[in-house]
Amino acid sequence: MALIIREGGRTIPAALSEIREAVDYLRYYAVRARADFASPERLPGPAGERNEIVLHGRGVFACISPWNFPLAIFTGQIAAALAGGNAVVAKPAEQTPLIATAAVRLLLEAGIPSDVLHLLPGTGEAVGAPLVADPRIAGIAFTGSTDTARRINLELARRAGPIVPFIAETGGQNAMIVDSSALAEQVVSDVLTSAFDSAGQRCSATRLLYVQADIANHLLAMLAGAMEELAIGDPAMIATDIGPVIDAAAREALEAHAAGMERECRLIYRCVLPADTEHGTFFPPQAFEIDSAKRLSGEVFGPILHIVRWHADQLDAVLDEITATGYGLTLGIHSRIDETVHHILGRLHIGNNYVNRSMIGAVVGVQPFGGEGLSGTGPKAGGPRYLHRFATERTLSIDTTAAGGNASLLSLQEES
Repeated sequence: MALIIREGGRTIPAALSEIREAVDYLRYYAVRARADFASPERLPGPAGERNEIVLHGRGVFACISPWNFPLAIFTGQIAAALAGGNAVVAKPAEQTPLIATAAVRLLLEAGIPSDVLHLLPGTGEAVGAPLVADPRIAGIAFTGSTDTARRINLELARRAGPIVPFIAETGGQNAMIVDSSALAEQVVSDVLTSAFDSAGQRCSATRLLYVQADIANHLLAMLAGAMEELAIGDPAMIATDIGPVIDAAAREALEAHAAGMERECRLIYRCVLPADTEHGTFFPPQAFEIDSAKRLSGEVFGPILHIVRWHADQLDAVLDEITATGYGLTLGIHSRIDETVHHILGRLHIGNNYVNRSMIGAVVGVQPFGGEGLSGTGPKAGGPRYLHRFATERTLSIDTTAAGGNASLLSLQEES
């Protein structure tokens, strides 16, 4: 856990949660492998014929993981590829190689054969790009930015030989919609977690908060007061709520975006950095009120929340605006009106939807997670069909009458 805190900048609760998630992935994929890969599945067919389908590994998978979940996603990709019958070349994010090294060491000690799991740390240019281009790679599992996913997809299209699977989970311009029936105290609590946990460096983090105008003034005042109470500092201290962003480049990008927001939009609240944060890559959580999501050209990966007011007769316009971003990763809805909730869910095509709760994922265990549109290819990591994407299907059909007869013909019943 110490490595996750020191190298990844995660707070103690976030580090514990990540370890738990990594363990859940290992256990869940082992269960799914036994259920789906242990033996052929018998298919229905006419009497005198036996049909079955079986899953096989594809070969060598390249697993390219991000720094924001340096243990959980790294371990989950590897576990899924191995459980699907493949060998793995694992390329961790260049910012968090020590966590990846420790994870691989533990996997090898636990009995994973050393000839099927290989760690290749390094930069995307030096390691990631050659892996993607190598014709021996039979599939890619990737979690990271949408722009990088596009480059990988183009490189795979240029490769000669078989068309290989590309399993991608990418970013999101994630929105939370709050109407006037919502409980303000719960909304503020969920927004703090969804927008600022892990310094806003979760792909599922809330980037856009749409608040119905009737309650906006009251809710934003409560939000500013709650943000004032956030403790920013050393993530190894149990009292810390918000740690640093991953590196200086990330902080500089956030500072540039915040400066533009301050010139053009209204600052709701900016946290004050304590004196003891001057030597780290700390960035203060902040919230701005903007007029439209059109002001955002892409995902802002950090603790900056953008707030849009909407009137009761503008809900469909809000949904159109969210759709126009092109992303489909996470959506939050705070409403006590079932008709409103069902209307929103029916209009938007979002991979992961959360009603009257925070948007950071499962409360207990692995919750299937993955996006649509610009947010990924699917299937969902941690879901019952994830392992199938790492495998290929083969069928077998046998004419049992050719062996000299079939007792089932006497009853003229289909085989089950």
